[in-house]
Amino acid sequence: MRSALFGPVPWLVPGVLLSVVVGLVAAGPLAAALRVRRAVAFAVIVSFGLIVSTTLTPLRRAVEHGSVGTGWCDLSRVWPLPFDSWLSFSDPTGNILLFIPLGLAIGLVPRSPAKVVLLEAAIVLPFVIETVQLLAPVLARGCEAADVVDNLTGLLIGLAAGTVLGRFVSASPGPSDADDRADPGGYGE
Repeated sequence: MRSALFGPVPWLVPGVLLSVVVGLVAAGPLAAALRVRRAVAFAVIVSFGLIVSTTLTPLRRAVEHGSVGTGWCDLSRVWPLPFDSWLSFSDPTGNILLFIPLGLAIGLVPRSPAKVVLLEAAIVLPFVIETVQLLAPVLARGCEAADVVDNLTGLLIGLAAGTVLGRFVSASPGPSDADDRADPGGYGE
């Protein structure tokens, strides 16, 4: 039952729960730095935590059987997934879906130097993930160029959706966030 509950990525649920806790604690300072509502900052933190928990923790076979990764990187696909493959859930579509929340959250952040840094970090993230998976075979992960392409595709979809959504809803702090701005603990503006 436990194996079925946590699937092939046993640290996914604990990692996401940790991300939620970190998000609850760090959303205020990040919101102030990005000049957004706490909910947007929380979404950035939790979506990043989801990505890390999904991609940079050991697979079940590594934990239970000591399996290791290949130590090489598959470069057989370096182009976007064909659209006819998007309708079936698979590893590539999962990699696309994984990055959409992060792109959406970043898309809601108003233009600023902080948004540029956040976006640059999000673009570099898939490359870092695949490099770690290549260099840390103990995770029992496989480095694949296709994963980078799929992650960036998801990031772009989310970014576009967040940018469009941001035109209709304000991500900037409003009057209801006055307590955040008046917070003497430095969480406000």
